[in-house]
Amino acid sequence: MTAPYSELPTTYEAAATEGAWYPQWTEHGVFTANPDRAVAREPFVIVIPPPNVTAVLHMGHGLNNTVQDVLIRWRRMAGDEALWVPGTDHAGIATQNVVEKQLAAQGQTRFDLGREPFVQRVAEFVDKTGGDILNQLKSIGASADWSRTAYTFSPELSRAVRETFVRLHEDGLVYKGHRVIHWCPRCGTSLSDEEAEFNDTNGKLYHLRYVLADDPSQGITVATTRPETMLGDVAVAVNPDDERYQALIGKEVVLPLNGVRIPVIGDSYTDPTFGSGAVKITPAHDANDFDVGKRHNLAMPVIIDAEGVVREMEGAAGRVPESLVGLDRFAARKAIVTLLEDAGALQKIENHAHSVRHCYRCDTVVEPRLSNQWFVKMQPLADKALAALRTGELRILPERWEAVYVNWLEGIRDWNISRQIWWGHRVPVWYCT
Repeated sequence: MTAPYSELPTTYEAAATEGAWYPQWTEHGVFTANPDRAVAREPFVIVIPPPNVTAVLHMGHGLNNTVQDVLIRWRRMAGDEALWVPGTDHAGIATQNVVEKQLAAQGQTRFDLGREPFVQRVAEFVDKTGGDILNQLKSIGASADWSRTAYTFSPELSRAVRETFVRLHEDGLVYKGHRVIHWCPRCGTSLSDEEAEFNDTNGKLYHLRYVLADDPSQGITVATTRPETMLGDVAVAVNPDDERYQALIGKEVVLPLNGVRIPVIGDSYTDPTFGSGAVKITPAHDANDFDVGKRHNLAMPVIIDAEGVVREMEGAAGRVPESLVGLDRFAARKAIVTLLEDAGALQKIENHAHSVRHCYRCDTVVEPRLSNQWFVKMQPLADKALAALRTGELRILPERWEAVYVNWLEGIRDWNISRQIWWGHRVPVWYCT
């Protein structure tokens, strides 16, 4: 008898077809790499950029992993000993943020639970989402070596983190120090440059006039997008080659609202073509100003606390008027603008489009703030990465992205690696008396 006729389906039903085959592939070790075979074969390895265990995967993950899967299958069929290492990322800030939102919906904070119960609650959340993510990868046919599944908060990788920290410290590349960092007042933690994302913003540019201490009939105008930080100003910088201001270098001006006298200094950091050509210097609340302050040995008073509230912090005694103490930074901005206007120190306000950094997780406007944190010295590492590109050891495709790579590494600052959160690796440093 002839078999009954059946039509081929018009579309490929991946779920039905691959759902039957995938268990057989994994059972027979089709995706498992063997280091013994790598002696005779060319090894080809991709480490999956581990997805955060905050939720299920989205379309972007699907595209990203499909590209990797195509590459790894191609090299496997070409005869290489191909290894695709799967895994998930414990994602300290992001995961803590998600669980804190869950607690907030119940009227609680992590402080109501305490550190250990909170960490346990996050771990329970991760156990579910992490498993869901790996199952999703399997369901789309990812040919990863599941016998090597990694998790960035596993005991093995946690030990590797401690080992790496100690090695970098012994090499003089890890240090603790006071520097201006990106601080998220909502998350209550410092952020790296990559975690503080630029958002284009239509803001304001405020032009303020500081009068000379010995001749109030004269003064100097500075332009700022953040007038609330003027309470922490310690200098006004002008370019030493700017003829307009050369006679003022070394003189003092007076801050309008608190009467503090600050010097006019010459520094090539100042761009004579931008604004008035004079820049207020607030080392505790601006990374560039911090560098200027270090060069000129200036004080660094902190006038905004960890919650984003204006108050007198380190070295700021006598700088914050009583009417402003306790105000949120943005409420303080409005109040200060009104006070400056009443004092005749506000010359004009212009619309100003600029980029403002936001926390990559909660979208809060980041506060640049002087803080005691752990850092990695980046220049020695960046120099090696740049040398690899210039000698041809490293190639970037397409080539047009080389300029982005070079620009990023040449301008890189020391990397802030410490966080003030409960979920994740703890800095492996202990103190005793």
